[in-house]
Amino acid sequence: MELSEAIRTRRSVGAVTSEEISRDRIERILEAGTWAPNHRKTEPWRFFVLQGEGRGKLASALADVEAAEKGIEPSAEQREEMLASALKKVSRAPVIIAVGCEPVEGPKIIPIEETLAVAAAVQNMLLEAHALGLGAVWRSGSPCYHPVMAERFGLGGSGQMLGFIYLGYPDREPGEGKREPAESKTVWIDTFEA
Repeated sequence: MELSEAIRTRRSVGAVTSEEISRDRIERILEAGTWAPNHRKTEPWRFFVLQGEGRGKLASALADVEAAEKGIEPSAEQREEMLASALKKVSRAPVIIAVGCEPVEGPKIIPIEETLAVAAAVQNMLLEAHALGLGAVWRSGSPCYHPVMAERFGLGGSGQMLGFIYLGYPDREPGEGKREPAESKTVWIDTFEA
């Protein structure tokens, strides 16, 4: 697939089958992420591949975040309900790649650039998944960014989860994409006026 075609035809695909994805395909997607641009070659991305029962790690973290956001210490019954709801969510795809940012600290490191490098890694991964014929969707939301989520995945004090890539073989064809033309979002500056 040509790069230009991949960029223009990639869509978020949430409806996927339960068919397993081979390890070599997953590794190709991870490797694509590592080729994202990053200042000072810090490589701040961290990948956690969740499949089969391993998806339960994310479900458990989602339940813990829900309790933390509600400010409650859930009863055993409440915890089971939260966990059951979270397990439904993580069962929507056979593979989930949790993508975290472990920023490098230093006098010349700008924290937002570490986050942006991981976002670029996610885009590379989504394009690689598309080129491999897989459906993928980048999920996030407030539970993703909660400190409990970072803690559950072992990210350091300044680390943060940035999203979850749900992967699978598409269950149906994605719809057509629409974008505003670049010209509607672009200003050309070719002269300087003080």
